[in-house]
Amino acid sequence: MATFRVENFINTFYDQLEEPVRKHLKNVYSCVAISTLAAAAGGYVHLFTNIFQGGLLSGLAGLVFLVLLMFTPHDGKNTSKRLSYLVGFAFATGLSLGVLMESVIMVNPRIISLAFLATSVIFISFTLCSFFSKRGSWLFLGGSLMSALSVMFLMGIMNLFARSVFIYQMHLYLGLAVMCGFILYDTQLIIEKCRMGDRDFIWHSVNLFIDFVGVFRKLMILLTRQEESKRRRRD
Repeated sequence: MATFRVENFINTFYDQLEEPVRKHLKNVYSCVAISTLAAAAGGYVHLFTNIFQGGLLSGLAGLVFLVLLMFTPHDGKNTSKRLSYLVGFAFATGLSLGVLMESVIMVNPRIISLAFLATSVIFISFTLCSFFSKRGSWLFLGGSLMSALSVMFLMGIMNLFARSVFIYQMHLYLGLAVMCGFILYDTQLIIEKCRMGDRDFIWHSVNLFIDFVGVFRKLMILLTRQEESKRRRRD
């Protein structure tokens, strides 16, 4: 029975996506995996070495690598150079995440592994949902998601003055929902771009990597706040 279900799953996947799209997605998710490993290395360097430390400089370095990647057009001959820019961006992102992970470890180190596991489950689930949904059915989310980001920005500015715990929590949960929505949207957008001839798999992987990191960051913060609330109730 299990074998039959796996075969049905694979057949459905092949029916939904044509060969060029499947090949493109394989390259995209390979780059996402490489980026995740580079980010993990960046977080490790921040936490356990004195070589580099996350902060303003790591954020600026990540931005520089992203701009270099953006303005180095995909021509099929510069893949190694562009992949190095991607790895540099991901490593700098990991360094920046190290600052947050340092605070999380002080509360409960297990939160990091739990948040990563939960992020992986969420990412895979929403990716599969995007794959097996009707073609382009999630592309309508683009405008709503950008509007939600604008609302989140205004909430953040407002809470600099209000210092409201409620607004802060709403910002976290809304941010998590938005990142999940972007997984659906970006996945289908990448598929449609590929069908229209855009095969820049390295740049396409950036969007999904940012979505993954966004979910991971929000979950770490939410789980840390829950752990702190539990400790306060016990005390």
